[in-house]
Amino acid sequence: MDGMQVIDWDLAVATGTRLVRPGPQVSREEARQAVADLRRLSRVAEGHVREFTRIDTETAPQPATIVDRPGWIKANVDGFRVVLEPLTTRMAERRDQTPAIVSAVGSRVTGVEVGAVLAFLASRVLGQYELFLPPDPSGKEAAGRLTLVAPNIVNAEHELNVNPQDFRLWVCLHEETHRVQFTGVPWLREYVRSQMTEFLLASDIDLPTLLGRLRSAADAVAEVVKGGDGNLIDAIQTPEQKVILDRLTAVMTLVEGHGDYVMDAVGPSVVPSVADIRAKFHHRREGGSRLDRMIRKLLGVDLKMKQYAEGSAFVRTVVDRAGMDGFNKVWTSPETLPDQEEIKHPERWIARVIGAPALPEASGTTG
Repeated sequence: MDGMQVIDWDLAVATGTRLVRPGPQVSREEARQAVADLRRLSRVAEGHVREFTRIDTETAPQPATIVDRPGWIKANVDGFRVVLEPLTTRMAERRDQTPAIVSAVGSRVTGVEVGAVLAFLASRVLGQYELFLPPDPSGKEAAGRLTLVAPNIVNAEHELNVNPQDFRLWVCLHEETHRVQFTGVPWLREYVRSQMTEFLLASDIDLPTLLGRLRSAADAVAEVVKGGDGNLIDAIQTPEQKVILDRLTAVMTLVEGHGDYVMDAVGPSVVPSVADIRAKFHHRREGGSRLDRMIRKLLGVDLKMKQYAEGSAFVRTVVDRAGMDGFNKVWTSPETLPDQEEIKHPERWIARVIGAPALPEASGTTG
C-alpha cells in the first residue's frame, strides 16, 4: 500500500478521540469494579448462551476485551482498514483517474468525517463483537473479539436507574450470542467479509459517477434535515450493490435478531430484573435529541432497530414451529440463510429449508 490513501486513518482516530465526550465521572474503584464484573459476566453469559442456543463452538472462550471510548474508536478504525483494504488497493491501481487535488483533499476530509461518526457512536455503543481484526502477526487467523465499552455501560445503568449486575449480564448475553454465532458457524465470518468486499468493489469508482453520487448524498442529508426519508447508504449505491446489501442486511438482521431473541429468552431465568431493564432500554433505544435522531437516520441506525425487531420475530417464529434444532439449520451454509422476504415471512423459510412436515394422517397408512 503506497501513499495514496482513500481515508487518512490516523486522522480519523485523532479526530474521533478528540471529539468524543469523556464517559461518566466514576471513581477509580467503581471503574475497576465494572471492568472486573464485565470480564466475569461475559464468561457466565457464554455458558448460558451455548447451552440455550445449542451451537457448538470448538474454540475456547476468550475473555472479553474491556475498552474506553477512545479504545473503541481505535478498534473500529482497525476493523475498517481490514474491510476497506481491497477498495484502497483498487483505487491505487486506477490512480490515473484520480486528480491529485482529490487525493490531497479527499483523504483528510473523509478522515475527519469517519472520526466524527465514530465519536458519535463511541459514546453510545455498549458492546460489540468485532469481526474484522487486523491479521494476527503470528499468522494464526485472528478470531473476532468481544469488546465491551465500560463507561457506556456504566452510563446507561445510571441513566436508566437499573440494577448494575443484572444490566451487565444482560448486555453480555446479547454480545456473547454473536461470539457463539461466529465461532460456532465457521463459514459465517468469511461470508460476511466477502459480501462486504464485493459490495465495496461493486461501486463504480470513476470520478464523475462518484461526484454524482455524493451530490445525491448531499440531497439525502438535506432531505433528512427537512424530516423526509432517505439515508446516505441508499444515496451512494449502484444497483449491483443494492443486491449485495440486501444479502448483507438479511444476514445482519438474522444475527442481531438472534442476539435479541437469546437475550430475551435467557434473560428471565438469570437476570432477575429483566422486565424492568427491557422496558427502560427499548425506550432509550428510540430516544435521544433531534440531532441524535437525525444522525441515526442518516447512518441507517433506525433501520437497524427495525431489523432487531424483525430478526427476533423471525427467530421466535421458527423456534416455536420447528424447535431450536430446526432453527439451527439456518447455520448450515450461505444457502440456508434467509433472504429479506423470508425474514418477513418465516413460514417461507421453513418451507424452503426445513421442508413441509409430513401430514399426520398419512403416517399410519400404506400407499
